[in-house]
Amino acid sequence: MKINRIQKIRELLEDNHSISINTLCDTFNVSKYTIRRDINELEKTGFLKKVYGGIVLQEQEHNSPEPFSLRESRNVQAKKKIAHIAASQVQDGDIIYIDSGTTTMHMLPFLVKRQHLTIVTASVYVINAAAALNQFNIISTGGALYMPSIAFVGPTVLDNLKHYNISKAFMASTGVSIEHGITNASPLESEIKRSLIQKASKKFLLADTSKLDVASLISYCDLKDLDCVIMEKTPPARYIEYLDQNHVTLLTKDPSPMSDFR
Repeated sequence: MKINRIQKIRELLEDNHSISINTLCDTFNVSKYTIRRDINELEKTGFLKKVYGGIVLQEQEHNSPEPFSLRESRNVQAKKKIAHIAASQVQDGDIIYIDSGTTTMHMLPFLVKRQHLTIVTASVYVINAAAALNQFNIISTGGALYMPSIAFVGPTVLDNLKHYNISKAFMASTGVSIEHGITNASPLESEIKRSLIQKASKKFLLADTSKLDVASLISYCDLKDLDCVIMEKTPPARYIEYLDQNHVTLLTKDPSPMSDFR
């Protein structure tokens, strides 16, 4: 039974590239302790890599999207601080794009005091969270559902975005570096991000400092293509110098106490 289960885990991982521990427990109806023993055996073979909350194929690392459920539980406080700062850049009447990502999604609670705000998004999470607040004009891009990000992708998204005059785009990324720019693990999502960089009046990148010096599969823009980079703390000096030379604003300070927002 154990040998069969380990083989099945291998097959599932080959098909999906990443799996959460909770999913494995549900699939095989066994405890987390049992699943972790199986994972430890597979890890010794070099077949997989353990990440927070699950496993990924060893050769994938930054070049294949981790599932949303794994990414959303990482660096949560840093992401909320970044989202708080980002929300302070939104004014009444803005038409904003909120990118699919586990940092950008935290903007919603900090936008509740904005009036006449239109949110355009491909993120299912953002659509649901914004709808629950019942005060925004929400525009979904439509498209094909891409499960690793729980977001819509494809030509429908690109076609629909052509019709909207987006004043500010709040972008997510898998990695950030001076050499490779802003990177993402999904070719389909990268197309959308590249389109937004070309279209939006002001471009904001929301990224915690753990993403610095990381290069994922596809570069969708250079750091200098952005108007503003928002992080939870001051990045290394070489990033500050690069951003300053290219007239990109760096924001790392909370605009007001987070308790001001519900």
